[in-house]
Amino acid sequence: MNTKPTIVMGILNITPDSFADGGRHFNFTDAIKRGESMIAEGAEIIDVGGESTRPGAERITEAEERNRVMPVIAELKKLGAVISIDTMRAKIANEAILAGATYINDVSGGLADPDMVKTVVANPQIQYIAMHWRAHSKNMQDLAAYKDVVREVKDELQDRIDTLISAGADPDQLIIDPGLGFAKTGEHNWEILRNLDRLALLGFPILIGASRKKFLGELTKTTNSDDREAASIAITSLVAKTGAWGVRTHSVKPHKDAIAAVSAMERIK
Repeated sequence: MNTKPTIVMGILNITPDSFADGGRHFNFTDAIKRGESMIAEGAEIIDVGGESTRPGAERITEAEERNRVMPVIAELKKLGAVISIDTMRAKIANEAILAGATYINDVSGGLADPDMVKTVVANPQIQYIAMHWRAHSKNMQDLAAYKDVVREVKDELQDRIDTLISAGADPDQLIIDPGLGFAKTGEHNWEILRNLDRLALLGFPILIGASRKKFLGELTKTTNSDDREAASIAITSLVAKTGAWGVRTHSVKPHKDAIAAVSAMERIK
């Protein structure tokens, strides 16, 4: 796995209904202030998303997604941020790249929009994060059935990788995400986290998005997502120790500090 310190990708949801911070940064001014804070705290990447993918969420139109994210991307780029566009739509990804995004974070791994594969191939300078996904948010939990969740997630990610590479994508462009919480129960999530070494056998950098998710609420018996931050930081510490490429988080500095502590402990050995 990755031999460099795990990076922190800060989450910037321009949505009214995302599970952890929906509405907090929905208007342009609040979004930019939050982006500035994440830059100041050392986020290596800011992941800008305009469409909620919480369980049960309905899709928004392409026009609405565009209106939410493009002004924010343009302004944050001026401020020097490294931008990831969190989208399942190839057209939005293409426009974000033109505005300066260098990462595409596609929770569908290209399954929601087949044109996304063409976008990746046509832009060899960008990094593409392919997440494990089985269906849109509205009914994804109906498909949370596995005999061996780690093996099946690994095999399904391999299928996405094979599709991308066969189409002409450079393997160095690709990052994988096991999709915690997407068509998975809490126990599925824990099983994946316990077995990241098996996913590492695919040979690609791994991004983990556990921050404040429902399965951490089940563990800590908390309904307020903010109260899951300590558990989220613990996950960051553990996956950083495994050599994960990155973590996608709602806060930045506490996770940067946790990664720094892990790196210091590793140097002590």
